[in-house]
Amino acid sequence: MSRSARGEFAYQTVYRYLERLIGEADRDGEGRLPSLRDLARRLRVSLATVQSAYSLLEHEGRVRSVPKSGYFVRACLKDEAQAANSRPQPLSALHVPLSCSAALERALLLQERRLSRQSACEESGLRRAVGGAQLRNALAARYTRSSRLCWSAEDVHLATDVQALLQTLLCALHLRGATALVASPCCWRLLRGLQLAGLRVLEVPLDAECGLDLEVFSRLLAREPVRLVVMPAYLSLPTGRLVTELEQRKIAALLAEHPAWLLENDLDSELCFAAPANRRLRDWLEPKGVLVLGSLEAAVGAEAPYAFVLCRHAGVAEKFAQRGFLLPPLRQQALAQLYVKGEVDCHLAPLRREREARMQLLCQQVQLHLGERVVFCMPQGGQALWVRLHQPLASNRAFEVLAGSDLLIVPGDRFSLQGRFHQCLLLVWEGGNEQNLQHALRLLDHVLQEQVPPEDQG
Repeated sequence: MSRSARGEFAYQTVYRYLERLIGEADRDGEGRLPSLRDLARRLRVSLATVQSAYSLLEHEGRVRSVPKSGYFVRACLKDEAQAANSRPQPLSALHVPLSCSAALERALLLQERRLSRQSACEESGLRRAVGGAQLRNALAARYTRSSRLCWSAEDVHLATDVQALLQTLLCALHLRGATALVASPCCWRLLRGLQLAGLRVLEVPLDAECGLDLEVFSRLLAREPVRLVVMPAYLSLPTGRLVTELEQRKIAALLAEHPAWLLENDLDSELCFAAPANRRLRDWLEPKGVLVLGSLEAAVGAEAPYAFVLCRHAGVAEKFAQRGFLLPPLRQQALAQLYVKGEVDCHLAPLRREREARMQLLCQQVQLHLGERVVFCMPQGGQALWVRLHQPLASNRAFEVLAGSDLLIVPGDRFSLQGRFHQCLLLVWEGGNEQNLQHALRLLDHVLQEQVPPEDQG
């Protein structure tokens, strides 16, 4: 993903530009924002980059999309907007940018330029149909494992982002107002999506070994009218822990006794440091009750912020067709080619090694500078380190001190709707200068030391 002169990713530059437009809309009363195509042409960036910035603002509740009409500033009081802007850490900080191999991104853009020069599909409508069909076919083939666990292009439904996909999917399955069980801590995008769709969310906590507390899970299934269960496919983020095959089988055995949809979170499996194992939670269940949620962003980066779901329910296809998500057809074709030709898997192997090396360095420095103040385990995937503090952190002070540093901190309670994990932090370091990381950790250590009562410091 390209960076601007000031070191930002392209979508961050677009995001900041849109923030200014939103501020002007608050003053002038004009709520309509530029279209994807107009803004891409104005800022000379790709449609996918603009879509990523708009999706982030939509996640934060600052803009709303109206099908076939465009994007609009959400109506709110001016003082509320000012209060939101004065928070030490905006919700945008919860969207952790996913790193992407520069080689894979170059391959994507080259493929897109090559396709744009072809004249086989001159009509935009035909091009859109071809691009979508190719990408759905590629994803169906990627997820097919056997004659029993097979998917077709008709089972794959694409959307512009995770939030929009969840709202469409849950509406199609008539789950609005239903009760959902979620493994906690949970991806913020999923929690927010379930909340926006009007679901009642119950969280299953961790046990002493940081795995899913199966006793609590079993009790909740037995006594609550659960219609949707959200579980990681393999990699559980933000903790970065892999779900073992034994755990998968135990979870599947409990789900087999209670009729409910399984929404398997496969958004992050590509972020494993080792190649993901063959077994997923869905492998132990009947396919007709399984929904597989995935994203192209984990593998390709923010130039492909699109989400998809694999589902065999007939009503879902109809609802997605009615929603009419507009995804750039050339980008879809280029992504399909990357998967079909094996370029994605070819680039993922070195990218995993790079992520693991960066995480090992982060863990070493955290142990060196914060060792006595935090508890953590080296994660097995992801791009952030989940740590538990011996005492809650004064977040506002920490955000103020670390502002502008290479280290991003996200409060643990943001990964729970029920206020859990007050003593946890997610530490995000995208790499770069090791000395800058050390400086940021020393600042964080100083903030933590300020909170220790004098009698304990002696």
